[in-house]
Amino acid sequence: MDLLDLGWDKKQIMQVIDLGAAVKKNPEKYCKALEGKTLAMLFQKTSTRTRVSFEAGMTQLGGHAIYLDWRSTNFTLGSLADEVKCLERYCDIIMARVFKHADIKAIADASEKPVINGLCDLWHPCQILGDLLSIKEKKGKIEGLKLAYVGDGNNVCNSLIVAGSKVGMRVSVATPAAYKPFKEAVAVGESLGKYGWNENPAEAVQGADVVYTDTWVSMGSEAEEKQRLAVFPPYRVNEQLMQEAKRDAIFMHCLPAHRGKEVSDAVLDGKQSVVFDQAEYRMHIQKAVMLNLLGNG
Repeated sequence: MDLLDLGWDKKQIMQVIDLGAAVKKNPEKYCKALEGKTLAMLFQKTSTRTRVSFEAGMTQLGGHAIYLDWRSTNFTLGSLADEVKCLERYCDIIMARVFKHADIKAIADASEKPVINGLCDLWHPCQILGDLLSIKEKKGKIEGLKLAYVGDGNNVCNSLIVAGSKVGMRVSVATPAAYKPFKEAVAVGESLGKYGWNENPAEAVQGADVVYTDTWVSMGSEAEEKQRLAVFPPYRVNEQLMQEAKRDAIFMHCLPAHRGKEVSDAVLDGKQSVVFDQAEYRMHIQKAVMLNLLGNG
């Protein structure tokens, strides 16, 4: 199975968010919920938050996590499907962080065990589930809020459009015209009447409850760095841009941040920033995702 992308509906998303809130509030209740279960964590891409939040989360649920660097396994030698079929004999659930969506899809197709998309070039569903939990914890609700995303129309932006629209947020996106989000994500947002695009960041951010940005040069786009750094400076989130949002708006970033590029120090370190709570909530939502997929939620 493949996690979220275009598949989960509002009810499924909100169930996991509510479970994440419950796990955060009362972790002792769930400390043995996945006792005897094993999570395989497969990484093509480097990671801080995804790895640690899943590994610590599985430990805190009473289970065990195995870290697998793609380069030090035989995933680099054998058939992807063959390696997955062996992996699932040892583990109860698989999380993979990959470059191409085709790889996470192939892993899910080959596995009879639950597969979690820890990130690919098109989607970052676990990040956005954690973000939605963060928004609910900070703002008291999700539905009816306006989220403004400014910067590159990347995997984070794509998943924000899909999941945010499904749970009733208005998602306003500002990107350069050549860096718009994925058309399938846009189609979902437009079909629900919750998505809007603007080339002007100030107009996109106007009246927003949440302002969100991400790196201008994602992993896998390093060859475009010079070109991107010439295009994106007008999309930097700084104090002036934050003034276009509501006075009680929060600022979010999935991290790692490139200070002085997509976000100023004043905003990242400012009172409206919730980025480190947001990072913490990744662990609570990973717990909820694993509990949900293993039938213990």
